[in-house]
Amino acid sequence: MVVSIARVGPFGRARHAPGTWGSVAGLMYFTVFFWQLTTWENLLFSAVGLYFAVAMCGEAEFRLGKRDPGEVVLDEFVAIPLCFLGWQSFGDVVPGWAMPWSVFIAGFALFRLFDITKPFGISKLQDLPAGWGVAVDDTAAALAACATLHGIHQVWLHAPWR
Repeated sequence: MVVSIARVGPFGRARHAPGTWGSVAGLMYFTVFFWQLTTWENLLFSAVGLYFAVAMCGEAEFRLGKRDPGEVVLDEFVAIPLCFLGWQSFGDVVPGWAMPWSVFIAGFALFRLFDITKPFGISKLQDLPAGWGVAVDDTAAALAACATLHGIHQVWLHAPWR
């Protein structure tokens, strides 16, 4: 049961890019449970999700006998909502020509980029013990994606061509 939860059911069993499929499941999770939450509520529920992911991913690592196995995607799943901190009301912050889905897709793409490449010292977080090393790097990737989205938004708002 633990391994199945850590795989987020069938998503971790994908033959190609299970982390991406786990992230897609995370987008569904965000859409259903986090879309209308405030930033503080998102942070609170994400912290609970992170705690749960640390426990499940750490135990799955032990049971599978592998360090940060690719099939364990619960870490991506629970991190995705953090990509959208401060974007709860997309219509208020997205330029008029851009639809809310543009933020959704950009957040997903940036998260995958940062999760795969692990820049900004994110790769060092994988050295944390047990489930912490599995889950915290994804949390950092999500926060980096969020910061990048907000940075792009600020550049857009203050662009001289506007």
